[in-house]
Amino acid sequence: MFNTMTLTKAAGAFIGALLFLMLANWAASGLFTVGHGGGHHGDEEIAQAYTIPVPETVPAGEEEAPLDFAALMASADAAAGEREWAKCRSCHALDGSDGVGPHLNGVVGRPTASIDGFSYSSAMTEHAAEYPTWDPDHLQAFLENPRGFVSGTAMSFAGIRDPQARANLIAYLETNP
Repeated sequence: MFNTMTLTKAAGAFIGALLFLMLANWAASGLFTVGHGGGHHGDEEIAQAYTIPVPETVPAGEEEAPLDFAALMASADAAAGEREWAKCRSCHALDGSDGVGPHLNGVVGRPTASIDGFSYSSAMTEHAAEYPTWDPDHLQAFLENPRGFVSGTAMSFAGIRDPQARANLIAYLETNP
């Protein structure tokens, strides 16, 4: 069944495949280099293929001007806030029904964590002792960074960074009692 010629062919195929893989590896390592190539020494700057612009940090001693949220609320646009609401509607409703999150109609001025029948996280119920009412200032701080403002909240939303967008959303929520 097995003769010398069959064994020689099988060994030749195996050795040929290994040789092909070694040559392909050698060719690929010549074309593509991971990390900086040879020839760079520790004190030379390595040329980058592209750079990512990073905003400058505030120099020591200088602070950003505090946010005048009352002025933003005075100029808030409820129609623009309705567009911001699109980010919220996957978990919240404005018709009095609860979903993943509690309904938000009448949230401005409503006591924190006060919807009967909704299972709030323990972090949110503890937070209600410190901030008993959802006033616009409290809402804007929460909407900026929910997990940073209420550590341990079940809300997985990353937040709205633009202060005017937050003001617009709160103005829209005020129109939905």
